[in-house]
Amino acid sequence: VDGVTRCLARLLAHLREQGHEAVVLGPQSGLTHYETHPLVGTAGIPLVVYPGLKLNFLRPRFLRVIEEFNPDVIHVVEPIWLGAQVLLAMQLGGPGGAVVASYHTNLPTYATLFGFPWLEPIMWRFVRWLHRKCLLTACPSQSTADMLRSRGITSVRLWPRGVDLEMFGPHRRSHLRRVKWARRNESVVVLYVGRVSYEKNLMLLVEAFGQKSFLQPRLVFVGDGPARGPIEALCRRKGIDAYFEGHLSGVDLAEAYASADIFAFPSFTETFGQVILEALASGLPVVGLDAEGTRDLVADNRTGMLLRKSHFHH
Repeated sequence: VDGVTRCLARLLAHLREQGHEAVVLGPQSGLTHYETHPLVGTAGIPLVVYPGLKLNFLRPRFLRVIEEFNPDVIHVVEPIWLGAQVLLAMQLGGPGGAVVASYHTNLPTYATLFGFPWLEPIMWRFVRWLHRKCLLTACPSQSTADMLRSRGITSVRLWPRGVDLEMFGPHRRSHLRRVKWARRNESVVVLYVGRVSYEKNLMLLVEAFGQKSFLQPRLVFVGDGPARGPIEALCRRKGIDAYFEGHLSGVDLAEAYASADIFAFPSFTETFGQVILEALASGLPVVGLDAEGTRDLVADNRTGMLLRKSHFHH
């Protein structure tokens, strides 16, 4: 479960608590309700370059549901494929309503990341056109808002995030988890939490860890994803003592944060980075890249370190 899904789950729970009605239209999941709200799903085709993502298609039923529900507001999440189809259908005379968008992922940058740099400017033009069809675009960080405005998306509003301090904090430190990770008490545990996927730039983390100069380090990954196999193989080739926890949630996740020493976050495609907030709340210094999202949360040389391209030598 990624940060976007967790964010939307909290939003839907808040709507329910405030007595608002909502209907969720999205990818097929086998569920009929999400946070007690009705969920209507649709099928999709897996992307060849990223099997974990699908191109989902608009069902005629979606338009009937919108017409019957007659919403005051239509919230389009990442309107670049399924959301784009809904917007286009509305433009062609389909059911309407006040449309707002939210921006969670720098999808155009993925084009270059996956070897299609010529596609990135085309995607940015498409993204700009789609967001200009909406009353406003909500995004989670000031640096991302500034970036979107520089791209010609002007109706941007901040949608800030928080962190549950009862769940995440140093009080969750677990001696048992620490013993499982570190063979010796003096071992330094470096933690990554998130999708184990190519756009998270985890190869850089492994390569940097191979240059380690501190005592008995242990690299721990919490999360899963399509790059786990290649990352595990690279760690073995580099002789890196890495531990892969897989997916954790709730108290187990909070214990993982609090039981580490350093939080590493090498991604440069973020719009926010909820895991950074959770790590900071747990008392960890964060080492990340000086990029959108991350630079909004980490105070360089105070709560962590922001690394720039000049720090890396090839």
